[in-house]
Amino acid sequence: MRDLFCSTVLNVNTQDYTEEEAKDWASCGERTERWKELLAYNQYVGAFDEHDCLVGFASMNKDGYLHSMFVHKDFQHKGIATQLLLEVERIARQYGVIHITSEVSLTARPFFEKKGYEVVKIQKCQANRLKLTNFVMRKLLNYK
Repeated sequence: MRDLFCSTVLNVNTQDYTEEEAKDWASCGERTERWKELLAYNQYVGAFDEHDCLVGFASMNKDGYLHSMFVHKDFQHKGIATQLLLEVERIARQYGVIHITSEVSLTARPFFEKKGYEVVKIQKCQANRLKLTNFVMRKLLNYK
C-alpha cells in the first residue's frame, strides 16, 4: 500500500500539484508507524489484478470518514475507483453512517463530484513541510 500510495501521488497527482508538493505529500507515506495507526483505525478494501498485485485501495472508519482512495497509475480510468467507492459506501451503511466525509485532492474532486459528493469547504492541509489545497467533501447516504 505504501508503494502504491507514493507512486500514485508522484505520477497521477502531479497533474494538479507541483512536483515539490507531490514529493512532500508522498513523503507522508514513508513512516511505518503511520501505516500501522491507519490500519488499526480504518477498514481497508483492495483491488487486485489478475496476478494478485494490489492496484488500488480505499479505507473507511466507523464514523464515516473515507480516509484514503488510491489507484495505481497504470490502472486509472478502468472503473477501479468506482468499485472501491461502492464497497466503501457499503461498509459505511453497515456501520449505520448517515453521511460520508473525506478530504479530497484537487485531482480526485471531479471523480467524487460525479459520484454525488459535495464540497463542504476548501482548505489547506498540512502534508509534511507544505500545506496543500484539498476539499472536505460529503455525501448523504441513501438507505432504501
